[in-house]
Amino acid sequence: MGRRGYPPEFRRKVLDLLEAGRAATELAHDLDISTQTIYTWRRQDRIDCGLEPGLTSGEKVELAVARRRIAELETELQATRRAIELIREAAPPKDDLKPSR
Repeated sequence: MGRRGYPPEFRRKVLDLLEAGRAATELAHDLDISTQTIYTWRRQDRIDCGLEPGLTSGEKVELAVARRRIAELETELQATRRAIELIREAAPPKDDLKPSR
């Protein structure tokens, strides 16, 4: 089974070593992670510091939470619509026309 992720402290130490002058390829080899992972962390760190445009880590988390909530609400709405359909099928609406005198 693959790794779920790296702890933030580990990422920070890798970025600190990178900023101290160590090469990304050397770090990747020594720590058994991909160079692309290191570059991705560096880019996200630069975004979080405001040095590059993009979504910050906090904004990404907020967006993921919002998308999850939207999916839940859409599921609830679909269930409600289906329940309404079933009720209409079981008890058709009464005729609202009043008999004429």
